[in-house]
Amino acid sequence: MDFTVYLQPTEIIDSRHPRVSDFARMVTANTGPSPTQRAVAIYYAVRDGIRYDPYVPFHLNKHYQASRVLKHKRGYCVCKASLLCALGRSLGIPSRVGFATVRNHLATRELLDYIGSDLFVYHGYTEFFLENKWVKATPAFNQELCHRHRVAPLEFNGREDSVFQAYNQDNRKFMEYVAEHGTYADIPVDTIVAAWKSAYGRERVQSWISQMEAAENKRDFESETAIQL
Repeated sequence: MDFTVYLQPTEIIDSRHPRVSDFARMVTANTGPSPTQRAVAIYYAVRDGIRYDPYVPFHLNKHYQASRVLKHKRGYCVCKASLLCALGRSLGIPSRVGFATVRNHLATRELLDYIGSDLFVYHGYTEFFLENKWVKATPAFNQELCHRHRVAPLEFNGREDSVFQAYNQDNRKFMEYVAEHGTYADIPVDTIVAAWKSAYGRERVQSWISQMEAAENKRDFESETAIQL
């Protein structure tokens, strides 16, 4: 298999940006040369070092740029997957992004009202090629957020897929994978936005964009309370 496309930087997955490469080296300084150990280290750095925020801008390429996500230290799942992918490539690990639609049974009332659905369309994760196979890594939810929502933080060992659990710690439904959308060498921003417009309504998505461009979106996801559907 030719891994060239999964090792090269792009405008969005800017793995050669000094901020990204320096961070990758810092995080893996004491892990040794093993790609698996390095992948595990950068996974936890993104999972817990970048706050999950579903209310960040999403409609332009720059909103997913790895160096930008690292600078602001927050983003929703696709932003975090982009950064993790860039960190992997900066370390010479073949890395790509994957997408799925999931049904979230444990969210906040404010977020569900905002989206108008319990379907999270084009949820993003990262895949690394380690020990002769692709493995999924899902860094979306930071540890503090998981504890607040009664969900065990997702672990990653570099050998097994790290994907959302079906149930939370109270044995109640948490996340359900509804559809897979494949893997990509870069973030397909136009595809994501088009899918959101189809799923949530063109007017609703355009209102999100207008609010964000006017800097009117002041929502604080970390202050919202989880509900069980």
